[in-house]
Amino acid sequence: MAIAIFLIAIIAGIWPFKKKHQDHTHLDFPAGEAIACGVFLGAGLIHMLGDSAQGFIDAGYHYPFAFLIAGASFLFLLLLEHVGNELQEHHKGAGKGMALLATLMLSLHSLFEGAAVGISASLVTASVLAFAIIAHKWAASFSLSLQINKSHLSLTAGLSCFLIFAIMTPLGIVLGDLVNQATDSYHLLTPIFSALAAGTFLYIGTLHGLRRATMIERCCNMREFSFMILGFAIMAVVAIWT
Repeated sequence: MAIAIFLIAIIAGIWPFKKKHQDHTHLDFPAGEAIACGVFLGAGLIHMLGDSAQGFIDAGYHYPFAFLIAGASFLFLLLLEHVGNELQEHHKGAGKGMALLATLMLSLHSLFEGAAVGISASLVTASVLAFAIIAHKWAASFSLSLQINKSHLSLTAGLSCFLIFAIMTPLGIVLGDLVNQATDSYHLLTPIFSALAAGTFLYIGTLHGLRRATMIERCCNMREFSFMILGFAIMAVVAIWT
């Protein structure tokens, strides 16, 4: 899964580096993105957040730390996106700061997406999450590559930013697996990472992209909204066995 996700990120981002692309058209795959958003929403609410809350309770903590951490990660990602939009408006998307901020934000997304796959309790859950990540990874990779190539970053700096982003999901998968192995010694690692992943998934499934977010842009398109419901339903059904 880690190798497949890494290769998709690299392949999707190659072209803008080969040709400085100035087209601002938002490329997407509506059905795939809609299903992925539904899966992320279901994974965050039904799987990651519930598992995290139970983990804190089992460790003897009755304060809702899982919801606090998830909410904080959600708001932090929203803050980054608002700052990014402000930079884009002032620098018309060509500033170095915008490219670096986009790299930071998408890398954080990717790290916690991967961690969610790595700490998944079953192969079924991990596979569905990996499918959702792949369904939107190419678009994120292509968009970041465009942003980097529209900026004034040098080729070396731009490639470095892009490679950092590309490696984050595989790194997150490995990190999640290591967290699982260390659970016996450090009981709070898994619930903390689950809560962070839950907040990330809830953000990606709802507000990521703000005005262009699938939940906002396509909420009145019943065909695509049905795909979001399908993605959510898939995670609800998977929860029966996990």
